[in-house]
Formats: sequence, structure tokens, C-alpha cells
Amino acid sequence: MKQYELGEWDLSELAKNPKSSAFQKQIKDLENQAKKFEKIKSKLNPKMSSKQFKMILQQVEEISHKMSKIGGYASLAYSSNTQSDEATSLMTQMSKLGSEISNKILFFDLWWKTQVDEKNATRLMKETGELKEYLTYKRLFAKYALSESEEKIINTLDVTGISALVKLYDKITNAFEYKMKINNKTKVMTREELTNYVRSTNPKIRETAYKTILTKYTENKGVIGEIYQNIVLNWKNEGIEIRGYKSPISMRNIGNDVDDKTIESLLTICRKNSSVFQKFFLQKAKMLDMKKLERYDLYAPAAAKIKEKNYSYNQSVNLVFESLGKFSSTLEEFARKVFNENHIDSSVRPGKRDGAFCSTLTPKITPYVLVNFTGKSRDVFTLAHELGHAVHSQAAQDRSILVQDAPLPLAETASTFSELLLYDNLSDKISDDQKKIMLAEKIDDLYATILRQSFFTIFEVDAHNLISKGTTIDEISKTYLQNLKEQFGNSVNLSDDFGIEWSCIPHFYHTPFYCYAYSFGNLLALSLFQRYKKEGNDFVKSYIDILSAGGSKKPEKLLSEHGFDIRSPKFWQEGFDYVNQQVKTLSSLN
Repeated sequence: MKQYELGEWDLSELAKNPKSSAFQKQIKDLENQAKKFEKIKSKLNPKMSSKQFKMILQQVEEISHKMSKIGGYASLAYSSNTQSDEATSLMTQMSKLGSEISNKILFFDLWWKTQVDEKNATRLMKETGELKEYLTYKRLFAKYALSESEEKIINTLDVTGISALVKLYDKITNAFEYKMKINNKTKVMTREELTNYVRSTNPKIRETAYKTILTKYTENKGVIGEIYQNIVLNWKNEGIEIRGYKSPISMRNIGNDVDDKTIESLLTICRKNSSVFQKFFLQKAKMLDMKKLERYDLYAPAAAKIKEKNYSYNQSVNLVFESLGKFSSTLEEFARKVFNENHIDSSVRPGKRDGAFCSTLTPKITPYVLVNFTGKSRDVFTLAHELGHAVHSQAAQDRSILVQDAPLPLAETASTFSELLLYDNLSDKISDDQKKIMLAEKIDDLYATILRQSFFTIFEVDAHNLISKGTTIDEISKTYLQNLKEQFGNSVNLSDDFGIEWSCIPHFYHTPFYCYAYSFGNLLALSLFQRYKKEGNDFVKSYIDILSAGGSKKPEKLLSEHGFDIRSPKFWQEGFDYVNQQVKTLSSLN
């Protein structure tokens, strides 16, 4: 049986060596194809044949495929070593190239959005198959589109503007070294390594770990706060003032092809159900023999007297395969491909990006997965989560590159569902004591991925509003603290040092308003999982159908075809009913 070992990924399928003539040829081919595409401009006519239109779309797909491949190489090489000057330089070079290519093919996008009448648009879309909804969705942006020259300016300035600010934030924060005393010895750690101590059984160590992280961000709040304010102002200037979107979050909603009403409904229900998790935190305090949790204790092992089980990397990989395989052999095969092709980077090392992600570059290439594996049970769940993303992409691999990726709110569905399958599988193999630990951890995780993420989004709405009117970094931190007070009510004691925590959240910088996608995906996955529990194997086909749609259908439409009305508050409440049930089950194990 194959043994899986920690290591780095192999990016040679994307590029052998960025300094080689072969890589330069890849760039040249792409540039030549984009130049050739520019010549189409004079032939564009709403009355063109649907066959001609289809051929143009195929060229867009080909250019996207080539750009994703070389841009993806640069991005992944940078993630595996953010401190490498070579990787940083290549990343900058490829961002610039991406901007130039986008500018060269931009005219077609603008023509389609703004210059084709409804009658001809309907005729041209007739033979585009899976791209029909994507093309219809594109036309929704007509009222937010600018002239070609204006769009080119924005694309060009983004490379040294917003993208550069995000890269600067990453470079500063990934270079942070954290010094903490463990058993009278000072250890120098990455944030990833230090985060393990947030889950220590020792309350003093938990507190010190948090304070070590928060102090580092407080010391640098001037710079990283200024970066955030400028990112938010850029979002406002371009989105609201230049393009005319209704609100900052509306920009993300329209980009996600989801209605404002659906997201309002989701956030309202999350806010209304904060008491579900508050009950859990009060219960967890009892399990830890405390009167009340401090915020430092939030992720403390709930059964501190029971030794936490460690998992080897090989054991973890096989557990995830087994969990997916019990549900569907197809999904297990998809997960195995990531390892068979060595598209996974799993070891912890200095300079490597924190956290975990899955990167899908094109339908023709198996996704790449990055994790920082340290052997804790949460690492096994992270592995299941990221492989869930990889499974989702591969389920939609027969789609065009233009519609393979699910819109953001659906993007967390397969990842969360994979975690639920893993939990289901593991709970059959462990003792009641171990089950108590795992269930408490699972509810911790549901808090972190549902309630916490929705309150992150509520904070972002407030922060964008404050910054647009002119504010200070300290006022942003006060607003964040207020947000935490509403989340926890009287269930957790909050200290003021958590006010700066917002600046530790990369999503606020990388992708404003991304976070509600976690709440959306998790609550949706809970509903799908409950359906699976009722219907058993009959549900498998329906689930794979949802994944294989990729981004070819609007979320509301796709899910309504499978009996889910996501505009309704009742739908989101069902997810919280499941969480409430888990809290009661934990109570019965104590």
C-alpha cells in the first residue's frame, strides 16, 4: 500500500523552469495569440453568425487556459516561498503580463456587454450550450462597465495599486517571527506553528499564544491598518463612484451571481442565531471547569483531561480517501489524483504561506492543494476540506474554463461536505471520550466557519462605511470589538487586545466580503448532508450533479432544481437547527 509522506508539490506540469527558453516560449505563444485575437475587433458585428461567435469564445477559452497555466505557476511558487526574491519578482512579472493580456482581449467582453442588442444576443447564445447562462450573467454587468480605455487603465493600475497593496500585506505579515517561551525555552515560530498553542490544554499558554500574535499586529498596526484603509477606499472609488454599484457588498454579490436579498437573509439568520453558539460556549466552560471562557480559551480542547489523538500524515490521507469513498468512489478517485500527480504541498517550513488553499487553474489540470500539516485532528479536517475543493473542481472538469469554477457562495459546499463525511466516518471508530473531543471540536469549527464568518462580513460592512467617511485605525478596532461583543453576548469574557484581530484576517485584504461564502457553504452543506442521511445512496447522484454544474448556473436556480430555496430565511434556519442538535448531543455525552 502506498505510503504518503510530507513534502512539496511538483509544479513542472505548469512550467519546468521560469528562466528556461521553454517558459519564455509559453509567454511568447500567449502574447502572439492575444495579438491575433485583437484583429477580431474590426469584425465584431451583432449580426455575425452564431458559428463565428462560438469560434471567438473558443479563442477566449484558449487564451484563459494559457494565462492560467503560467500565472498559476508564479502564484503557487510564491505561496510555497513568499520570502524568495525570485518568486516575488516572477509574481510581479506575471501580474503585469496578466493585466496586459486582459487589456488586449477586453474589447470583446465590453462589446458583448454593451453593444449587442437583446434580439441578436439571444440568437448568438442559442448554440453556446453551457455558456448560455454565463453569457447572460455577463450582460448584467453592462450598467457597471466603463469604456474600453477606462477599463484598460484600471487593469494596468491594479498591478501597482490594489494587487501591490495585497502583496505588501502578505510580505509583511508572512515575515513576522513570533517568539514565545515554552518550558523556559524561547522558540521562534511561524504564525501557523504558534496557532497550535491557541489550542493548548494550558490556559496560560493559550493566552500567551494569542497575545504574541495580537501584539505583533498591534506593533505594526500603522502600516497594515493604512494598507487596509487604502484597499477599502480603492474598492469604494472604483466600485461605487466609478462603476455605480449600490453598496460595497453588492459588488461582491453581483460578482458571485447571487441576489442581495439572499445574502441579507443569510446574515440576518446568522445574527439571530448567535445564542446557539453562546449556549455551547457556556457548556464548554463547564467542561473545562471554568465559570466562563475567556476569549483566549475559545478553541481550548474541551476535554482537556483526555489526551488528544495525533494523526500521522499517511493515516490522515487514507482516512480522507476512505470517507469520500464510502460516499462515492468517483469522489475518492478525484482526491487520489491530487496525490498521484504530486499536486500537494504539505510540509511546514519558514516563508511558506500560512493556512491552506486549493488552486484550480484549468479544467485540463488536476488542482493543486497547499496545507501546513502538523498532525492534529484539525489538520485532518483541513486536508478533507481542501480536497473537497479539488473534488468539486474535478467534478466540473468537463465544463469550459469560463464556467468551471463555482460562484463563491457554492465554492465552500464540497469542502464542508467532505469534512462532514470525515466526521461521520471517524465517529464510528472512536470511543465516547474521543467522540466528545471531536464533537466539541466540530462545533468549534461550525462556529468558526458559520457564525464567525458572518460576523466578519457584518464587520466589513461597518468598516467600509466608516473608512469611506474618514476614520482612524483605533475606531476600526473599537467597531470590531463591538462586533465580538454581539457575537458572544455574556457567554465569553472579552479583553480589549482582540480589537486589532481584524487586521490578522487575510480575507479582508485579499477578497473583501469573501467571508460570507463560508457561512453560505457550511449551512448549505449541512442541509445537503441531512438530505443524504435521509435518502442514502439515492442522494449521491443529485450531489454530484450540483458539483458538476460548476459555475454554469446561478446558485438560486441550480439549488431550486434540487429542492432548496436559498432566498428563504427558513432554509438557512435549518442549518442552525442541525447545529443546535449537535450542541444538545454534546450535552448528553457529559
